[in-house]
Amino acid sequence: MAHQLVIVESPAKAKTIQKYLGDDFQVLASYGHVRDLQPKEGAVDTEHDFAMRYTPIERNERHVDAIAKALRGADKLWLATDPDREGEAISWHLVELLRERQLLGDKPTQRVVFHEITKKAVQEAIAHPREIAMDLVNAQQARRALDYLVGFNLSPLLWRKVRPGLSAGRVQSAALRLICERENEIEAFVSREYWTIASRLQHAGSAFTGRLTHWQNKKLEQFDIADGDQAQAIRSGMEDDLGRQALRVREVERKSRQRQPAAPFTTSTLQQEASRKLGFNASRTMRVAQQLYEGINIGNETVGLISYMRTDAVNLAEEAIASIRTFIDGYYGSEFVPETPRRYKTKTKNAQEAHEAIRPTDIARTPESLQGVLERDLWRLYDLVWKRSIACQMAPARLDLVAVDMDAGTHWTLRANGSTVTFPGFMAVYQEGKDDGDEDESNRILPPLDVGDEPLVLGIDPEQHFTEPPPRYSDATLVKTLEAHGIGRPSTYASIIQTLQNREYVAVEQRRFHPTDLGRVVGRFLINHFERYVDYGFTASMEDELDAVSRGEKQWQPVLSAFWSPFRALLDEKANVSRAEATSEALEEACPQCGKPLFLRLGRHGRFVACSGYPECNYTRPVDGPREPAEPVGRDCPDCGKPLVYKTGRYGRFISCSGYPECKHIEPLTQPKSSGVTCPQCGEGELVEKRSRYGKVFYSCNTYPKCTYAVWGPPVARPCPRCGWPIMIEKSGKRLGEQLACPQSECAFHFPANASDAEIAALLPGYSPPPPREKRAPPAKKAAPARKTTAKTAKKPATEATAVAAQKTAKAKTTSAAAKKPAASKARGPSAGEGKTSPSRKRAAKGASDS
Repeated sequence: MAHQLVIVESPAKAKTIQKYLGDDFQVLASYGHVRDLQPKEGAVDTEHDFAMRYTPIERNERHVDAIAKALRGADKLWLATDPDREGEAISWHLVELLRERQLLGDKPTQRVVFHEITKKAVQEAIAHPREIAMDLVNAQQARRALDYLVGFNLSPLLWRKVRPGLSAGRVQSAALRLICERENEIEAFVSREYWTIASRLQHAGSAFTGRLTHWQNKKLEQFDIADGDQAQAIRSGMEDDLGRQALRVREVERKSRQRQPAAPFTTSTLQQEASRKLGFNASRTMRVAQQLYEGINIGNETVGLISYMRTDAVNLAEEAIASIRTFIDGYYGSEFVPETPRRYKTKTKNAQEAHEAIRPTDIARTPESLQGVLERDLWRLYDLVWKRSIACQMAPARLDLVAVDMDAGTHWTLRANGSTVTFPGFMAVYQEGKDDGDEDESNRILPPLDVGDEPLVLGIDPEQHFTEPPPRYSDATLVKTLEAHGIGRPSTYASIIQTLQNREYVAVEQRRFHPTDLGRVVGRFLINHFERYVDYGFTASMEDELDAVSRGEKQWQPVLSAFWSPFRALLDEKANVSRAEATSEALEEACPQCGKPLFLRLGRHGRFVACSGYPECNYTRPVDGPREPAEPVGRDCPDCGKPLVYKTGRYGRFISCSGYPECKHIEPLTQPKSSGVTCPQCGEGELVEKRSRYGKVFYSCNTYPKCTYAVWGPPVARPCPRCGWPIMIEKSGKRLGEQLACPQSECAFHFPANASDAEIAALLPGYSPPPPREKRAPPAKKAAPARKTTAKTAKKPATEATAVAAQKTAKAKTTSAAAKKPAASKARGPSAGEGKTSPSRKRAAKGASDS
């Protein structure tokens, strides 16, 4: 039996570390957090020095029980959770739980951290244990308390003032503000026209381009050529000059430049680069990086392939630098190794320098050696980390930059820029990706040109441009901006972005974040009423305070007290804000019906424009302008005789009566596809293909609602060999393949689609139909509301309440049984689900209602 117990966070890491430590150790996983604040009011007691009330996390209790059981037979406890504040807090919470169970006693308990999961690193960590760092624990407790106080007090206010079920967080609200403000900039942006003129040139067999930089001996600014007429006039003047004199090189400027490699990855730069180069969002990047850190089976061993992936430090261990330089010397050559090792200093405030940057645990383990061994995502991210780590210790790239000025002896100048790489250096391995607007114009290759050369002019091309608004945030640019403002920590960026998406505050379209109508209303409410607490500077200053707590420079209770007092006062003040004020935004536009101001309001299906005089004036219209008149279909309604028109609902376009809501006649835009099979229930209609509201195909009678027969599978006009039902349906599955089945649930006879009559006859004697489905009893918790109601009103005897519940259950059973009875012909669909044609009908009806 193992005498020493090691606790890590994940089972994958536990499995890897167990192999390194041997049989004297037992390694178990806590599966993340083991305790959290009680999910109710008062979990942080603001009246008693912010005392925090914790409760075990239910889903992880069995893992804590397993740890407790193993600890009874162990002599020592090692806490090896992740090397960050959160990991430190998990270790502390676990110790507190075990202490409550009186399992620790005199057993030694020590903390170790693994910055990488390799045999050497694990054994070195075990040889250098320490105590739990309470400063880190307190910083994490303070962060959790802050998030609780903001979320638990601000979210209910949003429920009352905007919409139930919303949430607001200390950090996510600042991120939402960034996205909403960028959208406001885009909407307010006024595009402006401008023109550029470029000349297509050729020299020594190579084509290149020269752009017009000076006209009438004046340097051209962006908007100096404002329209096409001016551009054509300039083009004509240049052509006239070139007709009199050839274009000649007047000046050639050459200079050398060095390009330095980027620092090794931190959490944020890894997320940015994975977004640019691999198309990963932040959550996906962290999920894959976690797997690479915890350990991967690479054939001959299970090993962690990268160092710890939650870090904001850019420094590397001296041993890692030495191994990288040795590898570069042997693999690329001595000229690629700089004279002195590169040592990077982080520019991020409060970076945790105790951590290393993200790097491979063994630089000799090249991506090529792991190709085909790792899954695709794992390999691509490892390849990125490996190349960045190699490049950061390589020699700089050397480039020759060339700028050539040309003219025809007149008042205008063409300039051509280019560059030549004379020594690739780190660029032989890796080049950092670029964000929007970071293009480098000098990355062109020019032919050899000297003063006096006369390049051939192939043409002069004016080109129209329009200024563009700032681009919406991508994963990479949002993480970069959050880091620049000091909002959040490296480990929180992925969860911030995911929370905004889960709450439907933002939507991702073409890998860009667009604020939803709900997100914009929430963002506006927070900015208008809690501006200080969603301010970028305030959020960053709170991070500074938490960092000071983690360094032992401040106590966490005074930090919370300084935050809570003004926040509580503001909450009380804003409790009187009306819902209309919270969800409405005044527009500089008058109502066309009554002349009162128009407001932008939030409805069930998004924002819309409405009159402030409601309910006296019921004018409304979409945000993007007045509604266009409904397009006529060209025929009349069969029910009331009024013209039919095309409308658009939440499920798309459909045909509706123009007399709505007095007449509710609706039709689908396209006629359902016929199966050619007569309905077996009514014998009059045909079974046609339809789709449910969730997109699933089913087949129903086209005389609906007169006949409600429907089946899920494609119908076949072939009677069932067993019960004689007029049709069969096609089914397919991995186990049985293509089958024909009877749609009657009491028969359900099935056989291979290509079976012969003899094979079918052989199946019949041994076939037994499935037993009828038993109706499930209602869950016990359904009775809870009745008990709660009787407690608040008159206290009925328990027997009476039971009798009432029994009557309701009996009534429900009777209703359900009646609903399942067959039609007059006693024909029955395969199941309650298969007898529904209503989804498409309901969808069209909802469309009519929404429009």
